[in-house]
Amino acid sequence: MILLHHIPFSRSFRVLWLLEEMGLRAELKHYSITDGSLRAAEFKAISPVGRVPALEIDGITIFESPAIIEYLAETRPEHGLGRMPGDPERVAYLEWLGFGETQASILGSLNMQHLFMGDPTPASPVMMKLEAARLGATLKAMDRVLADREWLLPSGFSAADTMMGFNLFSAPYYVRLDRFPNVQAYIAQIEARPAYQKARELDGQQEFYKQDFYDVPEA
Repeated sequence: MILLHHIPFSRSFRVLWLLEEMGLRAELKHYSITDGSLRAAEFKAISPVGRVPALEIDGITIFESPAIIEYLAETRPEHGLGRMPGDPERVAYLEWLGFGETQASILGSLNMQHLFMGDPTPASPVMMKLEAARLGATLKAMDRVLADREWLLPSGFSAADTMMGFNLFSAPYYVRLDRFPNVQAYIAQIEARPAYQKARELDGQQEFYKQDFYDVPEA
């Protein structure tokens, strides 16, 4: 049995999508960021800091999405979704795994500032503006790379692309993507993949965003 500890529209979608690309079906155990289930001792025994995803597979439990992505790619090389040691794209592949998490950390900060902070600790408009600019810079970098290729690696689709599953859900809530036509084309290609579509069907309803775009409020 494969068990994915999951919140819809979160980093755990990366794993759900990659499993679908590999033809592996996971049972989903759903959590919420608002009901205290992530802070329960039972879940912290699985994921020490109380975050999804965590994946139970092959008799082990793995937390942190980059580690899970890399484990799946390395233990299922027949799918060709990783880039193994010695592959000329190995370094670029690992860089994109790291880039995906760097970008996600900015999104996590924006989510915290816009969605979850309030009295007695109000969000900082200065920090919101800074983080939105940082997010825009990562999208600009992606747009430049995607100008001459369809996927993040020149050879084609890889597990590195699945690291963008959560990121490209959330980025349009904070940065308008019309400045990044290559990123928009990349999103359209992602959305056309059957495994992505199936993962979205399984994902569940997001509970974070209540409006289409979040402007930085006046200081």
